[in-house]
Amino acid sequence: MLAHLKPSAPAAGAMPADPEQQQQRPGEARHGSSVDDIADKDVALLMVGETQHEIDPVVAARAVRKTDWFLIPAMTFGYGLVYYDKAILGSAALFGMTSDLALSVPTPGNPSVVDTSRLSWATSLFYFGMLAGLYPMSYALQRLDLGRVLGVVVCVWAVVCGATAGVTTYQGLYVQRFFLGFIESVIPTGFMTIISGFYTQREQSLRQSWWFSATGLWTILGGGLNYGFAQISTSSNLRRWQYIYILAAALTFLFGLLCFAMPASPVTAWFLSDAEKFAAVERLRHGQTGVRCTKFKTAQLREALLDVKIWLVFLMMSSAYTVNGAVSGFGPLIVSTFGWSTLESILFQFPLGGLCWVAILLTGWLGSRYENIRIAMLVACCLPVIAGCAIIWKSEWTYHAAAPVVGYTITGTFGAVVSLIITIGMSNVAGHTKKSFTSATIFVAYCVGNIVGPQLIKSQTKVYHYPELWLGLIICYCITIISSVTLYFVLRRENRQKDAAAVSATGATEENDGGGGGGGATRSLDSDVERAKLAFLDLTDKENPYFRYVM
Repeated sequence: MLAHLKPSAPAAGAMPADPEQQQQRPGEARHGSSVDDIADKDVALLMVGETQHEIDPVVAARAVRKTDWFLIPAMTFGYGLVYYDKAILGSAALFGMTSDLALSVPTPGNPSVVDTSRLSWATSLFYFGMLAGLYPMSYALQRLDLGRVLGVVVCVWAVVCGATAGVTTYQGLYVQRFFLGFIESVIPTGFMTIISGFYTQREQSLRQSWWFSATGLWTILGGGLNYGFAQISTSSNLRRWQYIYILAAALTFLFGLLCFAMPASPVTAWFLSDAEKFAAVERLRHGQTGVRCTKFKTAQLREALLDVKIWLVFLMMSSAYTVNGAVSGFGPLIVSTFGWSTLESILFQFPLGGLCWVAILLTGWLGSRYENIRIAMLVACCLPVIAGCAIIWKSEWTYHAAAPVVGYTITGTFGAVVSLIITIGMSNVAGHTKKSFTSATIFVAYCVGNIVGPQLIKSQTKVYHYPELWLGLIICYCITIISSVTLYFVLRRENRQKDAAAVSATGATEENDGGGGGGGATRSLDSDVERAKLAFLDLTDKENPYFRYVM
């Protein structure tokens, strides 16, 4: 069945190299291990064992190509719906939603000033719901069948999204937004974990950026759809903003049906042949990041809670995503402040989305092509965001002013910043429980940023160009830069410590061997055998001496 897979010569005591011999009957333990011991380890272990095998590069490339063609379009479409679902609130506000649901009201004591705090809370409550759902959803995705969990939850998401069209009060919108956020929390955490289980550390940069690039792509597509809805007659039975949510619900339900076919790992990828599954798993051995383990391990959770790297990534994400909380929820409203009409305000989302999309894909491609440049690119992409905020704040807000629109557009590089944070966070962690915790924590930070962002907008300070908003965003991006630089030095230090430990272990072995000739080749072979054995034991990045961090 796998005749064209060429196993390397086994070391003494190693498993049989023939892949046919690797495949055991259900319940049969390997190397005398109990079934419980196997359950503690990665699902890949049952397929490829503890010994490294040579694989046909043609078969491996075909497996990667098939995986790309199934996962990436589906995930890009799915995350696009997540982003569109959040962002349409800003456009819906332009189509009468704020007046229909009393989301903007005259300020008590000063009726000439409009208070939009209800709209801010409608935006923020979505992320409170997501906060509540992230860790339970991550646990469910690890313990249960991934495709079924995603399919059921996404179909429920479609129903809740469609229910927005039936909301008649701002209190009802508050409730709907909270539960919508709770349900949608399954998507980003699931996608990050899927990518980390299918691709090598180097490949993850581009693949994570592909699905996250929907942030920019759907800013464009969503803007086009909303522009179309703006042409609907106001005399129709439904309001324009209601049509938007009904369409989003229909598209989401179709995606939910597709999710039932989503594999949890290369081991269960139905679109791969047996030979391709074997190659897809075996090629992940060198990176030591593992594939999937369904057992929840409290030791890994404890390690994650005490790992400073995860909390630096948390700080980076929470500070970087404040831009999205303000820009995606209030972008069209802010642009309309410059004297542009409702339709023109929607069209100005196109250049923002285009820059966001290109920046995400470009940095993802560069990160996969060149080693250890991800943090440097992240810092570089922060600078246009800071510049854009400063331009908007300090320029003249005259009728049809160009400068603030230019500043608004170049803040689109925030998408590349966030995409790189996701890639750096997920490619520097191993152990499935720790991976699940990390993915959830990254999007907890995402929620924190999205909650804080809208609260920086004070409608009473519109005449002063919302100073709290732009100053707050500039400070947040300075925090992102400082945290990123700190993470770089932490990762470099830990890599050096691992290298030093490896050298010390080699020196100790030489002393025990008495410095005999030929020992170097033997030690190298022993190291390769041990590295192969540890790859799929579901060890964390700290536990595995062969794991190296990427920067």
